[in-house]
Amino acid sequence: MSDWGPVFVAVVLFVLLTPGLLVQMPARNRFVEFSNFQTSGLSILVHSLIYFVLICIFLLAIGIHMYTG
Repeated sequence: MSDWGPVFVAVVLFVLLTPGLLVQMPARNRFVEFSNFQTSGLSILVHSLIYFVLICIFLLAIGIHMYTG
């Protein structure tokens, strides 16, 4: 049996936290902008830190597991 929980969590968080796709913090003109499809170095850093914190919480603290077959 394969544990697909970490893969699923990582892919979903990567898609949701891509800067500029759904939300960008900090944005170029305001603190938060939605669906502007632009990015900056600072927003990449902020989204990377949020990604790291959430992946640690979901995989280490909560321990999400999804088994197949």
